[in-house]
Amino acid sequence: MPKPFSSKQRYLEARRQGYPKEDDQPKTGSPQAKPVDKPRRRRYLRQYARWLRPYVPSLLGIFFLSLIGVAVSLSNPILSQRIIDRAVLPADLPFDTRVERLAYYGMGMAILALIGLTVEMTRSYWRSMLDAGLIFRIRQRLFDRMLSLPLTELAEMKTGGIVSRLSGDLDMATNLVEVGLLRPSVATVQAIAGFVIIFIWNWRLATGLAIILPMLMLLHLLYIRRIRPIYRSTREDRSRIDGRVTETFGGIRVVRAFRREPRENVDYAMGHHTVIRKFLHAERLELAVSTGWHLLMPAVLITILWYGGYLVVTGRATVGQLFAFQWYLFQLIEPVLRIVESISQTQRSLSAMERVFDVFEKPIDKPDAPDAVEAPRKVARVQFKGVHFEYRPELPVIQAFDLDVPGGAVVALVGPSGAGKTTITDLLARFYDPTVGVITLNGIDLRRFKLHSYRSLLAVVQQDVFLFDGTVRQNIAYGLRGATDAAILDAAQRANAHVFISQLPESYDTLIGERGVKLSGGQRQRLSIARAILADPQILILDEATSNLDTESEQLIQSALADLYRNRTTFVIAHRLSTITHADLIVVMDQGKIVEIGNHAQLMAAGGMYRDMVERQRQFTPEAASAV
Repeated sequence: MPKPFSSKQRYLEARRQGYPKEDDQPKTGSPQAKPVDKPRRRRYLRQYARWLRPYVPSLLGIFFLSLIGVAVSLSNPILSQRIIDRAVLPADLPFDTRVERLAYYGMGMAILALIGLTVEMTRSYWRSMLDAGLIFRIRQRLFDRMLSLPLTELAEMKTGGIVSRLSGDLDMATNLVEVGLLRPSVATVQAIAGFVIIFIWNWRLATGLAIILPMLMLLHLLYIRRIRPIYRSTREDRSRIDGRVTETFGGIRVVRAFRREPRENVDYAMGHHTVIRKFLHAERLELAVSTGWHLLMPAVLITILWYGGYLVVTGRATVGQLFAFQWYLFQLIEPVLRIVESISQTQRSLSAMERVFDVFEKPIDKPDAPDAVEAPRKVARVQFKGVHFEYRPELPVIQAFDLDVPGGAVVALVGPSGAGKTTITDLLARFYDPTVGVITLNGIDLRRFKLHSYRSLLAVVQQDVFLFDGTVRQNIAYGLRGATDAAILDAAQRANAHVFISQLPESYDTLIGERGVKLSGGQRQRLSIARAILADPQILILDEATSNLDTESEQLIQSALADLYRNRTTFVIAHRLSTITHADLIVVMDQGKIVEIGNHAQLMAAGGMYRDMVERQRQFTPEAASAV
């Protein structure tokens, strides 16, 4: 086993490979992340513009308010110059006149400050309303789209990628209005207007400023290009460390069982030590840039004071103009830096927008055909005709599968692991469609039915039970919208769950935690069965539904299921053959094919694969197979 990198080696390797640039796409989410495609980006921008169309009046209002704010901020230096040149310095003016002018200009500045504050508050609120409305509309549509994506697409996207698109990516994409449109346009207007005012006042000082500003922009670009990617890399490292911590404590039993605590501790320390090295590297670079900034800014101010003072002494400028010019200097630096900053932020927002709108272009899972019809309310016959299925090309999972199931029958699928039993039920539930062949309901191809209508006939109880973080009542009622308390109680009783539910601290209103973590495996399984019972399906799929139950509970559940099987078509996957002896039809599968078919007595008499499986279970688990 190779020795893991030390934190120093990891840090040096990161420097050698180069830190991710600001417009790089994050590595989380889809593993098939592609570089930015310009035609695709233009197409997404047009889509984004269509989303913005209802908000054009609000955008224009926000832009107008921003311009008012710019006008207010540019007016303050002018009033300051008037106060100095017309009220403070003129010694030949009468005292009353000077006081009157001070009050007049001071009142003007106070009014401007009040207008500026009101405008900024209104602009911020309108912007928040626009963001809230836009984010809600896109997020709701995005969530709805993701619910409709094929399972393969969702698996590739992974949970982290799905959450990332719905939260961080979407927030950053909607921020494009601010960083890519409003902020740079307003900053450009402010910079041009300020520079024009300075040029009108004194073209010599304006020319000097035009030489200095590019140096300030260069320093800020250096900060963005060299330092921010390092901070971004440290955030990604922390995210990976946090993810590993979640995994470690989620699987703490495995960690302790295999004595991996020291290794996990070393990995945790090494990860944080790498982050510290990167952070200190960024600090050193930031000190160098900030030193240049702190040297340049005083130099600029000293130059302005010296040259401006010279112009004042020679009578080519006034003291008020010099003071106002310094004020305008800072008002010019701010929008110039905002423009530079928006370039970086716009790239990140565009990349996030691409990841969001890429989801909208993915095809939905099994869209209804134009001539799709409602599914029948009763199941008369289910048929598999020449079904062939493969998850990946040329790797068949199901081959030449033919099966005729009359309505109301109980069909058991048995065979070794990997035989394709669960795949058959997934095809029946239309989680996937056959690669070749058809599955029909009452003689009609399942693909002819409206998907939502067809799935209303189904209920599935899986081996890997999934429960939501809510109450017992909410989890059972998930099977039927608007279920009454009486119906929920009846379903729990029929699933042999009522007794243990009644013993919980708050009975049916007890919170069971994420994935039902506060319940035992058998209790979770019985809640899942109760949920299916409440749904009252026409087609019931039980995938190892009693695998987590003890013998006593299993016997009680089997009697409850016997009642549930009545008047509905049931497909049962079971490894405990004692649970399926009552089945009308037992299908023995191996390597995706049917090798035997019949009822329990027929298959035992045939002396084939099924009988061998029964004999093996009798030999190794006689107590479980006593009923076989």
